[in-house]
Amino acid sequence: MSTEKSLAIVLRRVDFSETSLVLTLYTRDFGKIGILAKGARRAKNSFDFALDLLAVCRVVFLHKSSTSLDLLTEAKLEHRFRSAARDVTRLYAAMNLAELLTEFTEYGDPCPDLFDAAYETLQAIDRDGDAVAWTVWFQWALLQHTGQRPALDACAVCGTALKNSARPVFGMQAGGLLCESCRVGQRHQVRLRQESLQWLLSASQTTIPGGNAAEFISQYPVPREIHVFLQSYLVNLIGHPLKTQKFLQFPS
Repeated sequence: MSTEKSLAIVLRRVDFSETSLVLTLYTRDFGKIGILAKGARRAKNSFDFALDLLAVCRVVFLHKSSTSLDLLTEAKLEHRFRSAARDVTRLYAAMNLAELLTEFTEYGDPCPDLFDAAYETLQAIDRDGDAVAWTVWFQWALLQHTGQRPALDACAVCGTALKNSARPVFGMQAGGLLCESCRVGQRHQVRLRQESLQWLLSASQTTIPGGNAAEFISQYPVPREIHVFLQSYLVNLIGHPLKTQKFLQFPS
């Protein structure tokens, strides 16, 4: 076993015994990990609020090479999610982020850029950021950082460059836009407005290091169509509905 340190987001908590917890953390340096926090359920424990759901904390743990749980030794709170009590929409948005990280990441597969996007989104949701807009932005960032961003500049089937169209056709099963020829026989097609396509392409520039997501979100409102489209695409990728998605209602 080796002693490791990292910044982490608490995605899930499960009671393990009368005194301990099993946690799912998404860490910046080690990706998603399962970890045992001995004594965390005691009234007086050294972890304090650091292991609250959706908290961001600095952790020290014993990393095991086998498939068994890692062992948490220290946790220091960096950011505690506080807005749940004042706005349930913000809670649902944060829970959606945690569910997406759980569903779309593998254990032991780090992606610092995805962690940074998640942390930035959590902070924005917890303060005064538009919860739904930040959720949509993070969903797009997640697809980009996990290598599952759909093809938007060429046909996903044949690779032909696509001319500007007022209503581009997107194939859910193909994972991208379709040319006229490749549309034939493709199931689950949806049409996107050109402004929606441009929003996604512009958003891609803010998910990379140095991109200003906050400025982009404040200046360019999320088209309602994008919210619906991403819900459908995410469900198509994982094969089942997200538990938290139904609680995120896009403003009419």
